[in-house]
Amino acid sequence: MKKLKEKLKSIRVKLFLCLCIVVTVIVLFLIMINNVVLESFYLYSKVKNVKLAYEKINHYYNLLEQNENTTMNIEEELNHIALKNDFDILIQGKESILIFSSDKNLTSSINKMNEIILNSTAQNFIVNGKVTSNQRIIYQSDKVTIRRMIDERNSMNYILLSATLDNGNILYIRIQVASIEESVQISNRLLILIGGISILIAGVLASFISKKFTEPILELNDIAQNMSKLDFSKKYRTNDTDDEINQLGKSINTMSDKLESTIKQLRETNGELEKDIEEKSKIDEMRKQFISDVSHELKTPIALIQGYAEGLIENVNTDEESKKFYAEVILDEAEKMDSLVKQLLELMKLEYGKGEFHNRKMDIVELIKEVVRKCNVMVKEKGIQVEFDSSKPIYVLADEFYIEQVVTNYFTNAIKHAEERNEEKKIKIQIEEKDNHKIRVKIFNTGENIKEEDLERIWKRFYKVDAARNREEGGTGIGLALVKAIMNHYQNEFGVQNKENGVEFYFELNQEKQE
Repeated sequence: MKKLKEKLKSIRVKLFLCLCIVVTVIVLFLIMINNVVLESFYLYSKVKNVKLAYEKINHYYNLLEQNENTTMNIEEELNHIALKNDFDILIQGKESILIFSSDKNLTSSINKMNEIILNSTAQNFIVNGKVTSNQRIIYQSDKVTIRRMIDERNSMNYILLSATLDNGNILYIRIQVASIEESVQISNRLLILIGGISILIAGVLASFISKKFTEPILELNDIAQNMSKLDFSKKYRTNDTDDEINQLGKSINTMSDKLESTIKQLRETNGELEKDIEEKSKIDEMRKQFISDVSHELKTPIALIQGYAEGLIENVNTDEESKKFYAEVILDEAEKMDSLVKQLLELMKLEYGKGEFHNRKMDIVELIKEVVRKCNVMVKEKGIQVEFDSSKPIYVLADEFYIEQVVTNYFTNAIKHAEERNEEKKIKIQIEEKDNHKIRVKIFNTGENIKEEDLERIWKRFYKVDAARNREEGGTGIGLALVKAIMNHYQNEFGVQNKENGVEFYFELNQEKQE
């Protein structure tokens, strides 16, 4: 019983059964269609033929009336139509005068059929076990009527067309209809025979094909099982064919070689992993330093908030103006702490590769204009002149949120450190298009140069050039570290340069050409 279940699960048996089921379903479908559609299609074809014959005969008589000198022999044409289509044709003139008949006995037969039509309500016949009329109208128009009729005495079925020609003559076309039921049964027997032969042939072919296909698959399965046991000695025997199984065999051989090589390397480098553990202590040290920096930055605002809150509680100053000042200080320090925490969280996400960048085509010129507009109050308070040549849009492919942070950090940094030089106090923003499909954004401010030893340090977290760390303008020391993390993600250049009368920060982005 167990062996039987295993055989039923094999690919060979499944393929054999699938092919047999497909062939069987196709044969049954054809038999069903044969029973449903054959009779209707057969009658449709016959009715179409007699209608075309009527139109042709009517056309011939119209030609005769229009051209009396025509050489066309109407009787020959009618006989030709009758022979070609196996029709019986009868044409009667006024007062039932016989004009043409393809069969000498056709007149009496047509008269009997007309009697059947007149007395159809009293005469019935049995078809498929059901009582039905001796005649049934299949098609009817103003001049043409097509009936299906039964001759009980001769057990014959007919299609009878009776029509009035344009010249007033009466046309009868009779065509014998074979037994549809008998044709369906014969056709079904043939389909069953063909289906049985097809299943037999399909079974033989399925057995042969499945064997040919399953042998290499079983071989690949054995190789995979050996690989799971870290035994890479067995290889697939490839051949000259370029089918999917052969390609799979080559891929497994390649994978086996690479796995063997990789495991060997892992074993060789196992000792080196022990050295990496030592790095853990360095990481812990960095974590401690990080916590120390955060604690240092939060210590001052927390102390201020605590002091002024206690002052409000103890009513140190009872006047409303002092209370308002205390509340404003608390709110300002809380906002600074909130900004610090948000920037710190964003920096951590970027440094640990968790930042979500949604790059899209954007206008860097419009973004810079918006940043300048937001900082316009700070610019006016310090009396700074801002120069920015923005005559045309320049498109880049980047994340608007992060690039806005870069521009904002550079611009606010320029505002904080802008000083008067050569009777001017200004910030100059430029966009330079480079040859390698990149653009460089430069933000220059007049003022003191940055010391050489600080040019690299300013990009570190919490580093501030001004030792006094003025709480109004000193910032959090995270802004430039954020810039560094963002630009490292894009792998584009950024930095700072001392100029003759000031400092210039810059960064680059990939340019997106306008369509």
